[in-house]
Amino acid sequence: MSHLSELPEKPVVGVSMPHESANLHVTGAALYTDDLVHRTKDVLHAYPVQVMKARGRITALRTEPALAVPGVVRVLTVADVPGVNDAGMKHDEPLFPDEVMFHGHAVAWVLGETLEAARLGAAAVEVELDEQPSLITLQDAIAAESFHGARPVMLTGDVDAGFEDSAHVFTGEFQFSDQEHFYLETHAALALVDENGQLFIQSSTQHPSETQEIVAHVLGLHSHEVTVQCLRMGGGFGGKEMQPHGFAAVAALGAKLTGRPVRVRLNRTQDLTMSGKRHGFHAEWKIGFDADGRIQALDATLTADGGWSLDLSEPVVARALCHIDNTYWIPNARVAGRIAKTNKVSNTAFRGFGGPQGMLVIEDIMGRCAPLLGLDPMELRERNFYRPGQGQTTPYGQPVPQPERISTIWRQVQDDAGIADRKREIAAFNAAHPHTKRALAITGIKFGISFNLTAFNQGGALVLVYKDGSVLINHGGTEMGQGLHTKMLQVAATTLGIPLHKVRLAPTRTDKVPNTSATAASSGADLNGAAVKNACEQIRDRLLQVASTQLGGNASDVRIVEGVARVLGSDKELAWDDLVRTAYFQRVQLSAAGFYRTEGLHWDAKAFQGSPFKYFSYGAAATEVEVDGFTGAYRIRRVDIVHDVGDSLSPLIDIGQVEGGFVQGAGWLTLEDLRWDNGDGPNRGRLLTQAASTYKLPSFSEMPEEFNVRLMENATEEGAVYGSKAVGEPPLMLAFSVREALRQAAAAFGPAGVSVELASPATPEAVYWAIEAARASDVEHHGHARNGSEIPADTSALSNA
Repeated sequence: MSHLSELPEKPVVGVSMPHESANLHVTGAALYTDDLVHRTKDVLHAYPVQVMKARGRITALRTEPALAVPGVVRVLTVADVPGVNDAGMKHDEPLFPDEVMFHGHAVAWVLGETLEAARLGAAAVEVELDEQPSLITLQDAIAAESFHGARPVMLTGDVDAGFEDSAHVFTGEFQFSDQEHFYLETHAALALVDENGQLFIQSSTQHPSETQEIVAHVLGLHSHEVTVQCLRMGGGFGGKEMQPHGFAAVAALGAKLTGRPVRVRLNRTQDLTMSGKRHGFHAEWKIGFDADGRIQALDATLTADGGWSLDLSEPVVARALCHIDNTYWIPNARVAGRIAKTNKVSNTAFRGFGGPQGMLVIEDIMGRCAPLLGLDPMELRERNFYRPGQGQTTPYGQPVPQPERISTIWRQVQDDAGIADRKREIAAFNAAHPHTKRALAITGIKFGISFNLTAFNQGGALVLVYKDGSVLINHGGTEMGQGLHTKMLQVAATTLGIPLHKVRLAPTRTDKVPNTSATAASSGADLNGAAVKNACEQIRDRLLQVASTQLGGNASDVRIVEGVARVLGSDKELAWDDLVRTAYFQRVQLSAAGFYRTEGLHWDAKAFQGSPFKYFSYGAAATEVEVDGFTGAYRIRRVDIVHDVGDSLSPLIDIGQVEGGFVQGAGWLTLEDLRWDNGDGPNRGRLLTQAASTYKLPSFSEMPEEFNVRLMENATEEGAVYGSKAVGEPPLMLAFSVREALRQAAAAFGPAGVSVELASPATPEAVYWAIEAARASDVEHHGHARNGSEIPADTSALSNA
């Protein structure tokens, strides 16, 4: 067993415990960025001047009318920027633009004594615009060949030969929706300047180091003149990885110019109309199967809707390409990626970061092709799994470790869910109910863990032990409700061998742990946990030396367990507090900076080959749905999940993450339908679903009536902290099973062997149209292709070559 994954005696990791801030959350005592405003004197409030046109060049910007509004202190414009007028890492996101690039683009910010004064001031600013033609939909951009950024191509094997060897070849198209993060806490920042002219920014950010970097370059400062702190976030989901930087920069610029604290907090409508979403995608594909239904070749083009600037679109597309195989071995593949440039908000990271989009494409293909191949979808999926001992690699050349877990979890879900019996029950139910149908689908996941960019796979920590034996830990990860801090407390207590109550955690700050990566890519516990462990080990090794002189014996024979140091084979013991005090008087250093870098990663972005992931997380979900044939309305009757988190650091936290990820995935795939005005009227480009009243989120009524989640047992991950695996993103993709169950239920309204296309999100309306299409399919009226598969009535989207 590796040093990193080895567990000591009586570890605190692996114990189920509540979130460290759970009591604060439910009592309302937890402080978020905007709560700090009420503890800060003389705060100015910032309000954006939004231009409600999709695209146009600014010909005049008159701020004088705003300054005449009572309570308005200043209007921030491009003329006020002392450094670089850019809020992005690609230098394509001007903080104060001279060209409006999406409906609701902020071109200036008003500072007021009150939020209302700032709002009235913003309304008074006069903006003249030379309107330009705009591209709103993904189809518009593709037709206009409006693309930006890299256009990677992933190649493996001989694709043309693969199609030649295929008994069945299908082609199709698929477009699926973007998704709003809808974190409970909107974007917020509070900036103030201290007596030395240093900037201190409280920010709701997943990436404090990058917020620090952007603020510094906007203000023309060095990073050591800017400190960013994140207490906690009320949700992030990737939406606060890149997008908080500009809002923090506005607050910082205002504070620097006025000498007063400045607060930026978007209301919900502003947040929805000004911040980016999950990328919607369009996929065009061609797939070949042999006579037994095994994939021979895949040729696909994935186009992401990037919005107006690049943001994180390039790595999102790269991860989508790296996940199009999901759990399936594809010996011959050619997959191209590109980013459409549209006049919409700049799309950004969202839980799964392109992985869900790539995986959805192959799962949609499997669901559509199974009936045409005359196979049960469950059987088609299983036949194509990665297998142990076959030397199979992903299309980008990475060997798949532990591929046997894919099949093991698949069988466990089938056993847990009683699949065989329930399929018989469902068949009987469907035969007896012409207007209501049920279906049961299983889908699996294989999700790569690590940042695609190798350099980001590093973490830092600072651990302080005080003379009284209490411990304070700082690490580079941010807490957005996912339980990272809880896990870090458990890691520290386990490594030092002390009770959990001895350890406290400080807020994430750039002046404690520098140059951190974003808390993203499900890497928070891997990177920061290993760094915390490293720091604690440095201190523990020093203390073992002290204990060995006090107790007699070798330091290598000393163990600290539950706050007591003992030498193996001896009755003598030394309490932790006494050990620490003794070490202090012996002038032994009681603090340490920890560091961790993920080993074994390499990636050639140009060749699109390498091993970008430390390991893969596996899982599978079985979902049963019931669909009403008159309306398309449905309910999720039961969900069974088995998920691989290695040896869980904190089982209660991990089960909560699996449940939450699944529900968020189901929201994306079934409910959350972002709509934009793409007409030629005055509101072209406006987000139509800009409130919770028009954008439907999963609620209690959408929860599965029975929801069973089990963590895979005996699943130690060698080379990860205490044998654990990441849990943040992978469970989201378990929700594919909901969509596939809905597809099968819709098909049950038609003749056997009908292939159903299902829009995404699969709203009740979309399900209704899928049912109507299934009912209209009359297999007898269609010819048979050379492979004997029935050709669907509409061959425009799915044809059998």
